[in-house]
Amino acid sequence: QVQLVESGGGLVQAGGSLRLSCAASGRTFSTYAMGWFRQAPGKEREFVAAISWGGGATYYADSVKGRFTISRDNAKNTVYLQMNSLKPEDTSVYYCATRSGPTSRRYTEYDYWGQGTQVTVSS
Repeated sequence: QVQLVESGGGLVQAGGSLRLSCAASGRTFSTYAMGWFRQAPGKEREFVAAISWGGGATYYADSVKGRFTISRDNAKNTVYLQMNSLKPEDTSVYYCATRSGPTSRRYTEYDYWGQGTQVTVSS
């Protein structure tokens, strides 16, 4: 079993920055791929970014590429999402997730999820 707790969400003006954190406990964090997803009201959950277990491979949705950066610190069992140049369309609940296999863009392939953190970007 793995427990994930996100933090760092909030209200920010367009063009601003936020850093989300996801703290993991339970099974060996360093062997798991991690992903960030988001879901706005009435919309399907969508992929944002993913990182391999060692941190050597990262993947991004086209909509956030160049603005968001995913990273992880296995010594702290934590994964981060640095979000810069935020836009109103980034407003959503952000979730971190983990899976024992390789990274994936499909939310259905992740085994464990956090409770989510709200990010609101005002125009």
